[in-house]
Amino acid sequence: QVQLMESGGGLVQPGGSLRLSCAASGNIDSAAAVGWFRQVPGKPRELVAITPRGRNTTYGNSWKGRVTISRDNAKNTMFLQMNSLKPEDTAVYYCHVAPTYWGQGIQVTVSS
Repeated sequence: QVQLMESGGGLVQPGGSLRLSCAASGNIDSAAAVGWFRQVPGKPRELVAITPRGRNTTYGNSWKGRVTISRDNAKNTMFLQMNSLKPEDTAVYYCHVAPTYWGQGIQVTVSS
């Protein structure tokens, strides 16, 4: 069982950047995939970016070129660097470790 906890969310102005962190309670370097999703009320959870083990990162719509996934395996922590943020990026963001582990979510609000 792996527990995940996001941090680093909050309010950011349009055009700004934010880096989310996700601390895992266990080893994630052998996970089948690690990634980030987001959700707004009334809509399904949708992909931001995900990296399957040994493969290239897949990005959700509108995210390629604006986000980077990285991780520090020694600290069992993964990161999502988001740039050029837009008001429509406002959502709750979740980290995910395949196959079934999810963080509790963290709010990101993009507003002036």
